Amino acid sequence: MGFSAVASWGSQIVPRDAHQTRVKCRSFCRTQHNNRIGFKFSKHNGIQRATCVSKHEFVELDERKSPNEVREEIKKCYELINKLGRGVVYLGSSRMGPGHSHYVQAQGLAKEIAKLLDCTSWSGVGPGLMDAVTQGAMLAGKPVGGFKIGKEAGEWTASNFHPYLPSENYLTCRFFSARKHGLVDAVVRSNSFDKTAVVALPGGIGTLDEVFEIMALIQLERIGSGFPVPFLLMNYDSFYSKLLDFLNDCEGWGTVSKGEVASLWKVCNSNSDALAYLTDFYCISSSDKSKNGTKLFSSYESPS
Repeated sequence: MGFSAVASWGSQIVPRDAHQTRVKCRSFCRTQHNNRIGFKFSKHNGIQRATCVSKHEFVELDERKSPNEVREEIKKCYELINKLGRGVVYLGSSRMGPGHSHYVQAQGLAKEIAKLLDCTSWSGVGPGLMDAVTQGAMLAGKPVGGFKIGKEAGEWTASNFHPYLPSENYLTCRFFSARKHGLVDAVVRSNSFDKTAVVALPGGIGTLDEVFEIMALIQLERIGSGFPVPFLLMNYDSFYSKLLDFLNDCEGWGTVSKGEVASLWKVCNSNSDALAYLTDFYCISSSDKSKNGTKLFSSYESPS
């Protein structure tokens, strides 16, 4: 059985294969014991370090052969955004499927926001809530785009292809850094007529990673410095309430200023809250809503 391991020397990454018997890097030696592979510095260097990789793991960093590969993928992300247009970026769980109430709410929200702002909807175009917003925006008849990653925590891990979205509407990214560049650029407003937003739906580790990164970019005025970008935290069924309590505690500890977190986003407990906030934020009149075919009904909290 073959497997890959990695030994590091300074800034170099050296892929290894189990069928080789020696690492081609000076002052390293290879040992095998109890189904584990260890790499350590030679004693002649006076330094002892070890990195172990289980046979059951597969570590593959060979794709990072050059910074040009990451740069080219970022370029493709920007090209897709230029093609489909900036709009609303959705962050959310890949594990909450069609049977979950948050899936139904997310689908209805994406449909109504797409009509309200008349813009492209962006996401990771994976399963779960990302699938919900993709379907919602498509039901609105508005453009849908996304930056897919090869593996999601939920389903669809076997293929890089989306089951129904046209392939020209999304990009399967190898690098998380490129994907994040795309998600950020998709909400940057270049003029006062652009209508974009970030909508954070309930989610886990990946969602929280994206939420806090975007929050930091807004805090540091790397997003919205010219034209503000609304950031909505969808607190369905008090999903984020304990997180909000923690952030309030941070004020007491002095790690954030009083009112600082609240100034960075809008906490919404329902779809109606979100739609009303975006309507006020962009000063959308009744005639504009009528033109885009949007009606704000409480029934959109749980669309059928």
